[in-house]
Amino acid sequence: MATAVDELLDMLFDMIDEAKNAAFSGDKCVIDRDKALDLIEDAKKQLPVDLAEARKILSARNEYLAAAKREAEEIRKRAEIEANQMVSEAPVMNQARQKAREIVAHAEAEAKKTCRETNEYCVDLLRRTEDALASAHAEMRQVHNQFRSGMGGGTSSSSSGQSGGSRMYDAEADM
Repeated sequence: MATAVDELLDMLFDMIDEAKNAAFSGDKCVIDRDKALDLIEDAKKQLPVDLAEARKILSARNEYLAAAKREAEEIRKRAEIEANQMVSEAPVMNQARQKAREIVAHAEAEAKKTCRETNEYCVDLLRRTEDALASAHAEMRQVHNQFRSGMGGGTSSSSSGQSGGSRMYDAEADM
């Protein structure tokens, strides 16, 4: 599932990848600075949205756990009712109690299993979300720093023969 941040970073990558070579230089290119900075800013703005999505997942996990507990309680109550209905004589009563204990034990085991699996799933999903956000943030910082250093160390338009007052970014020098 691609997030909006991933899409913005892909757009930035494509912009740099498809940039035209600077005149007389095979390892330098010219990109639209404002457009690149806009993409970076959009990615920064999208990060809180991804964090909100992680919170929604955590909330859904809590709701799922509560539903599993309710279901376990319902199963236990049905088992008690079923056991009470089976009781008529002492031997039948003992069998009913045993069956009720088995049903309750099974229901509790299933509820614990469901809770454990839900927790594992949510922890894994949150870890992957956190990793993706950290990676996107680090990549965004790196690109931002590259643009800053590229703009400060680039040649001016008058010395390179380019017009428009923009500076050239040297993508290969930053690799």
